[in-house]
Amino acid sequence: MEKIRIAFFDAKDYDRDSFDQAADRERFDIRYYETRLTKETCALADGCQAVCVFVNDDVDAGVIGELEKRGVRLVALRCAGYNNVDIQQAYGRIHVVRVPAYSPYAVAEHAMALLLTSIRRIHKAYIRTRDFNFSLSGMTGFDLNGKTVGVVGTGKIGRVFIQICRGFGMHVIAYDKFPAPDSGIEYVTLDELWQRSDIISFHCPLTDENRHMVNADTIARMKKGVVLINTSRGGLIDSEALVEGIKSRQIGAACLDVYEEEANVFFHDYSGHIVDDDTLARLISMPNVILTSHQAFLTKEALGNIAQTTLKNIEDFLQNGMSPNEICYKCPKVAQCDQKHGEKCF
Repeated sequence: MEKIRIAFFDAKDYDRDSFDQAADRERFDIRYYETRLTKETCALADGCQAVCVFVNDDVDAGVIGELEKRGVRLVALRCAGYNNVDIQQAYGRIHVVRVPAYSPYAVAEHAMALLLTSIRRIHKAYIRTRDFNFSLSGMTGFDLNGKTVGVVGTGKIGRVFIQICRGFGMHVIAYDKFPAPDSGIEYVTLDELWQRSDIISFHCPLTDENRHMVNADTIARMKKGVVLINTSRGGLIDSEALVEGIKSRQIGAACLDVYEEEANVFFHDYSGHIVDDDTLARLISMPNVILTSHQAFLTKEALGNIAQTTLKNIEDFLQNGMSPNEICYKCPKVAQCDQKHGEKCF
């Protein structure tokens, strides 16, 4: 049986480790590349049936055209979101699969870790005590018990985060375009969520409809001193508006694992360089902002699940003709598609 050849872009050490452990060398030939997938790097996929990409790889119309021309049949996302893929251009030309769930616990737990670190000043305490400074001045936080948390997006990650919040005695309200039936979750409108929440956490995909859902107007409608948590996609928040909201004290704290212009910064070491993104530099300099480098997914369990699901997606599609994890292209052939047709989307 011929090996499945995969061009693996934006590869990191932890990617190699998890995929090497999961891959059967008799069935897969994985070619790892540190570079991101762009139109200029598509040539690295020559001779491969599939490319494996992550959140900052650019699968736009130009890339799709190049991959199609080079005989690549499948784009395999090793993540859940696909806002970096032009799915309209992909439809009818190249198939796209994703990992819809790898570890909702990893992301939800990281969101809570960011929140606790911020409101209890744990990051500041760590730095102080390393310097033998045991003063408690400026370290006062607040209880989570009794606070209202607004959760935007109640998929698997959002619901796990809700469970965690309830364990802290918090009151949960939520917004989702498609509410989970019989979930016991109190759903409200977005406007009500902005107004009532002490803390707001985002667990939804990025779409054209919700890009910059946090902007100057919505920030003005939030409670003064609100804490924002974003472990989903950076584009949900207008970064300039966020900076102004923090400066005006309307936003009390921001806990971010994502940033809308992260593509050329995150996952790289710029400690010896000047970063020319002034907005990012301002956010990092603010004492009530915690920023991690898109690492909410990064647990051993999640990496293992990502590798196994990605390889199964590729093998299912290339050898069996379809994968249940093919994304929905919103094709014009059907008004509504439940993706239970048991065959390729085109």
